[in-house]
Amino acid sequence: RSTMPHANQVDLLPNQGWDERILVCRNGRLVQTFIVVTARYVVLVDTLINAATARQMVAFAEPFLAGRTLLVVNTHADYDHAWGNQLFVGPDAPFPAPVIASLRCAAAFAQPDAAKTLRTMQADEPAIFGDVRLTPPTLLFDEQLTIDGGDLTLQLFATPGHTPDHISLYIPEIETLLAGDAAELPYPAARTADGLPLMRASLDALTAFDARTVLYCHAPVAAGPQLLHDNIAYFDGLERACRAARARGLPDPLPTGAALIDRVGCRYADVTPQTDLWRDVNPYYHADGHAEQLHMML
Repeated sequence: RSTMPHANQVDLLPNQGWDERILVCRNGRLVQTFIVVTARYVVLVDTLINAATARQMVAFAEPFLAGRTLLVVNTHADYDHAWGNQLFVGPDAPFPAPVIASLRCAAAFAQPDAAKTLRTMQADEPAIFGDVRLTPPTLLFDEQLTIDGGDLTLQLFATPGHTPDHISLYIPEIETLLAGDAAELPYPAARTADGLPLMRASLDALTAFDARTVLYCHAPVAAGPQLLHDNIAYFDGLERACRAARARGLPDPLPTGAALIDRVGCRYADVTPQTDLWRDVNPYYHADGHAEQLHMML
């Protein structure tokens, strides 16, 4: 996703049947974030790519702030989810608020790769990322945290795999799950082999809620709860194909890209639903992205 041009425009999506206390914000074709309005709190779930986009989220939230406290949640430390944190933290923050995240999320901000990524993106797109300051979350938890909003309860819980620090949210009163990047269309990407079994376990945990409404950061709102099952089926299909390929014998080192897909005999189309929604994704997910997940599975 980082290869596409970025924009500061944030749009509020029209409600398509979810509870009216949840607002869905979209930053172009890149990512969706959420605002949850409870009796006690207005909760921003992720802060987008910079202060300018985070400020637009605050603008959408402002009509609901009277008599409520502003809270912020980071689902994880990726740039498209947490680079607007500076709007809420520090002596010059225009909208001071606790930023809630996992302990691992705070640790991710301190990794050398985080600063390196920021420098690269500032050099490539200074108009978008030039003012970004890496700002870690301030209120940290390990596995679970509950926010009692008065009318709505936000259950925050660890869903590692896509990244080690990832969390998701469940709101039992309205049977609504905010999956973050733990599930995506067409699939969440495991970045390490060790992360793949964790990610599959997280998908199982998300499915166990049997939520009536599921919203994602990287999937159309119409994807619904079925996407969780489709993501599970994708990785189950990869496992079957990779086990069969291992039994036949594979070279060492493994091939990459299209050569790996051919050698395993598992195309993207073989393990995903054959609908327009699934076919019309970025070609990367059909090819190199799919090959990377095969490699992680092997």
